[in-house]
Amino acid sequence: MARSARQSKILELISTKEIETQDELARELKNANFDITQATISRDIKELGLTKILSSSGKYKYCFVGSDEQVISNKYISIFKEAVISVKSAMNLVVIKTMKGLGAGVASFVDKLNINELMGAVNGDDTVMLIFPSTIIAGQAVITLNDMLS
Repeated sequence: MARSARQSKILELISTKEIETQDELARELKNANFDITQATISRDIKELGLTKILSSSGKYKYCFVGSDEQVISNKYISIFKEAVISVKSAMNLVVIKTMKGLGAGVASFVDKLNINELMGAVNGDDTVMLIFPSTIIAGQAVITLNDMLS
């Protein structure tokens, strides 16, 4: 079966079941008539950008962090809190100052947040610049990000 069908099935499986390991994912895919190897599963996980998060049951499970109903793990939030020095707006831009060397990590985290109407993000070594369509939306983003810091 085609890669897109297999990857769609993977997304369906991880959204409906707590899949903790690649072996569990392989079993579920074989039950759904997909003939798959460990290497293919590993590649699909990487391509889909899947990560493991702590579920409400206390187990780690695969999650697609690009989805609207995403859950950001506490580890990412802790890293964000430790890395960010300040979040301020300048017109329709939001400037996030970070500790030296952590700009890329903070930019990646912000991308996973799927902030409404974020047009783009640019990062340097210790700075992240977020671009919004208006000053009002940029101001709302500053409030949201600062709330995460407290």
